[in-house]
Amino acid sequence: MPRVLVDEVELELTNLEKIYWPADGYTKGDLLSYYREVGPAAVNYLAGRPAVMNRFPDGISGENFYQKDCPPHAPEWVRTAAVEHEEKTVRYVVHGDLATLLWVANLGAIEMHAWLSRVPDLMRPDIAVIDLDPAEGATFAQVIEVAKLARVALGEFGLDGFPKTSGATGLHLFVPVEPRHSFTEVTRAMKVVAELIVQACPFATVERLVERRRGKVYVDYLQNTFGKSMAFPYSVRPRPGAPVSAPLSWDELEEPDWRPGDLNIRTIPERLAKKGDLYEGFFARRGTLEDILALA
Repeated sequence: MPRVLVDEVELELTNLEKIYWPADGYTKGDLLSYYREVGPAAVNYLAGRPAVMNRFPDGISGENFYQKDCPPHAPEWVRTAAVEHEEKTVRYVVHGDLATLLWVANLGAIEMHAWLSRVPDLMRPDIAVIDLDPAEGATFAQVIEVAKLARVALGEFGLDGFPKTSGATGLHLFVPVEPRHSFTEVTRAMKVVAELIVQACPFATVERLVERRRGKVYVDYLQNTFGKSMAFPYSVRPRPGAPVSAPLSWDELEEPDWRPGDLNIRTIPERLAKKGDLYEGFFARRGTLEDILALA
């Protein structure tokens, strides 16, 4: 089995020739090579965050399972954090470096799903999220229009929204915030933003019943909940074509000739090398939620 030295740690990588994307021919080795290339940028946002592992040991066409507890065979250098939940205490893997990212991916965790808060203060998130999900009958062009409205609404409260593809059919807005509020408060704040969008846009909705969303873009503010995780920037998604949840510029959303599927495991390394990290300076732009919570 191949062994590689990463961050002064020796990693044993397994089953590199196993096909993970049958229709595309991408292997587990391709996945690990991708994360090794983009890892330094990805780790900037993952560091200090508990990981939720969605494991696909036989690729995207096989069975998958979620794992929150760190496996007992984890090497000593893998950092963990014990978190009390209602039902039990979970010992999460905590991201921190490229070696940890590759070790998690080698377990078959295609996605880099992580919390919105960081060790040591897991009760106070430093990222808020607005998840824009087109329902049946809605278009990606409508998703973009809703995203632009969200940017305006956030700006009214001095907040910045950083767009990225979801890796599926929608967009995420990552909002850097000062880690001083609870998850409940962050959810309330993002609810205000969502409701402002819905008031301004006839094809935006906060309706939770899927059958009532047809033709509309669901503005999901409920991802800002303790214990929930999100696909982080540069995360591969377990879908045909190996799409990536990729950072975007607002200018790109005005360009007509691209599609989310264009941003994938093959194209992102070159894009990152050419354009740089479009989220650079993210944490320097943390905003506060006092004004928006006063409205809530």
